[in-house]
Amino acid sequence: MTTHHGSQSQSRPGIGRTLWEYGKSLGIALLLAVVIKTSIVEAYKIPSGSMEDTLLVGDFLLANKFIYGSRLPLIDLRFPAIRDPEPGDVVIFKYPKDPSVNYIKRCVAIGGQTVEVRNKVLYVDGKAQEPPATSKFLAGRAEPATHSPRDNFGPYKVPDGQFFMMGDNRDNSYDSRFWLAVPRDLIQGKAMVIHWSWSPDDEAPTWSWGDPVGMAQACVYNVGHFLDRVRWRRLGSVIH
Repeated sequence: MTTHHGSQSQSRPGIGRTLWEYGKSLGIALLLAVVIKTSIVEAYKIPSGSMEDTLLVGDFLLANKFIYGSRLPLIDLRFPAIRDPEPGDVVIFKYPKDPSVNYIKRCVAIGGQTVEVRNKVLYVDGKAQEPPATSKFLAGRAEPATHSPRDNFGPYKVPDGQFFMMGDNRDNSYDSRFWLAVPRDLIQGKAMVIHWSWSPDDEAPTWSWGDPVGMAQACVYNVGHFLDRVRWRRLGSVIH
């Protein structure tokens, strides 16, 4: 039995076709990456201490965007939500006064509930709420309360379809006590897990794309201090 191999030109596809196949595969991969990032799971970095000690500056987390009904990229269409945010959820949302900025806080009340803060104690529908185990007060709860919304707020009834958010670092959080509830359409996702945690270091050289020498110095410094700066125990921590 003989086997017909065909000509060399038949067995090797043209360069144009090869480039097209590579380009198509790359395009599909990029599209899937965009869909996943915007609709299912997205990564966020914690830039401030307003959620200490639940989340620390330098934590990198993954958020579930699908649970609250994520939006499809490029079109104004939202998937059906599995559920709405609930009290206790750590939520990523668009800052109501500037939707270009992402905030992360804990939902403490939902539409229809009444929120009040009296001498730093949170009350929802008249019942005192115990702070999360990983929350804190800068000078302790025994510190004399002020008349600012930080320590004394409300009573305030959360509008239907909105959510009252507070930081776990109760004395150092700019949250719904100052700018009220978050509308449903600004909700982005639920914080799930810390996938990386990088401790701040005031002695580390500043990283700047416009400064090649500074970038090189920062790389050398960070490599040398890598083991010290990674918060190993926080990697893979589920966010509660």
